Amino acid sequence: MTRAAKPCPICRKPRVEEHAPFCSSRCRDRDLAQWFGDGYAVPGRPALPEEIAAEVTGGEKD
Repeated sequence: MTRAAKPCPICRKPRVEEHAPFCSSRCRDRDLAQWFGDGYAVPGRPALPEEIAAEVTGGEKD
């Protein structure tokens, strides 16, 4: 018995291998726009500016 392919996570149409896991470049771009906007977020507390600076500079202080 084979499993049914998962549908596109945006529009629920059948996915297309070329755009996997989406059905089209349009749905792929919509998903990317969600990440750029406020649609998706990684859970956790926001990083403090000092933490970001330490990460970028490798922990070196001015």
